[in-house]
Amino acid sequence: MPESRPALRRELRLSHLVFFNISSVAGVRWLASAAHAGPGSLALWLLAALAFLLPSALVVASLSRRFPEEGGFYVWTKRAFGDWHGFICAWLYFISNILFLPTLLLSGVTMASYMLGPRGIRYSEDPAFAIPVTLAVLWFAFLVNLVGLRVGKWPSILGGGSTYLIVVLLGVFGLLVTWRFGSATRFHLIPQASWSSLNFWSQIALAMTGLELTTVLGGEIQDPAKTIPRAAWISGFSCAAFYIGGTAALLALLPPDRISVLTGLAQAGDTAGARFGANWLSPGFALLITVGFIGQLSTYIAANTRLPFALGVDRYLPPAFAKLHPRWRTPHISIFSQAGLATLLLLLTQLGESLRAGYQILVDMVVIATLIPFIYIFGSGFKFGQRWAGIAGGLIAAAGVLLSMSPPPEVSSVWLFELKVVGGTILLALAGRATFLRSKAVRG
Repeated sequence: MPESRPALRRELRLSHLVFFNISSVAGVRWLASAAHAGPGSLALWLLAALAFLLPSALVVASLSRRFPEEGGFYVWTKRAFGDWHGFICAWLYFISNILFLPTLLLSGVTMASYMLGPRGIRYSEDPAFAIPVTLAVLWFAFLVNLVGLRVGKWPSILGGGSTYLIVVLLGVFGLLVTWRFGSATRFHLIPQASWSSLNFWSQIALAMTGLELTTVLGGEIQDPAKTIPRAAWISGFSCAAFYIGGTAALLALLPPDRISVLTGLAQAGDTAGARFGANWLSPGFALLITVGFIGQLSTYIAANTRLPFALGVDRYLPPAFAKLHPRWRTPHISIFSQAGLATLLLLLTQLGESLRAGYQILVDMVVIATLIPFIYIFGSGFKFGQRWAGIAGGLIAAAGVLLSMSPPPEVSSVWLFELKVVGGTILLALAGRATFLRSKAVRG
């Protein structure tokens, strides 16, 4: 990276990074999906923790110690495979997060509606209510990050703490319900051999991503060569326990066929509250879930807005992206650009059923656009000495990409599905290639 890169303020310490990682990796929405898939998902979580999350922690710890500067995996891939590969790794990751933010917001609003009871749930399905609320939360998260991580770190810290508190409460009430009334689910650890189980594997791999986010903030971390590896190990084990323990607790409270993929955690709060006469439990769960979603949103924004900054410093994007705000020393051009893009995508999801269906194809592309950079990340780990971690994580990431390219049984046209999902991903890569070549021509 250029020696004259703009100086960012180092606001993050070890405790901050641990909560950042928990907020980015531990996604409450994945718990409901896993529990709905049945108790066999517990074995899949354990396999993903050993074959993907543990290798991620090894690679992140090793390469962040070797290359502690701002840019994280973009810098690793660039050093390992060259400028083009570093650029496309960062480009696809950046695009995947832009596509991811609206879906995170919409699911968060649905969960939060449980705080207001049945009337709130009805409101969450009304665009006249959902759009203003989601836009307000979106811009709040971007503006908090605009003033710097001295303020912007707190939503992530509170979100990570709230997310973990949810699983602690789930575990306590799951044990109490099992002790007094018996488990709602008969547990077995062998996943069912079905297409849905295979297709769910790509989602489980995606759920284990997130440790790489804080590496992008290397220029804003105190002693990143030591702090990032320690945080990766602490939060990696914490997140594995989060997924396995949270899924088991949900299954103890509810049978799989009654767990909604979208609102399963709120249902669990309803069930536990009804069992023990605690009417406050469901809205309490909804409040914690809401804080957790806001924290996760803020964490992804904090990291994703630094990628265009790093690309701007290297002059792959216009020089404006490399500028820092004169007062807050944050990449404000990148922040406002991404806020505008996320707003546009969020509005497109609400403009009609046909557009929502089209946007769903883009959501399917998020898995591919996220896991391809992980192939680069594990490849970089392999090249710089983490051989077994690079092989294991790279194979899981590649399997996730292939499974997400495979059409689910209910699609009406396999060829049309492949054209939209695979073809759309290729178009994103080609757009990145055009941007890269144009920047090289400008640089001479």
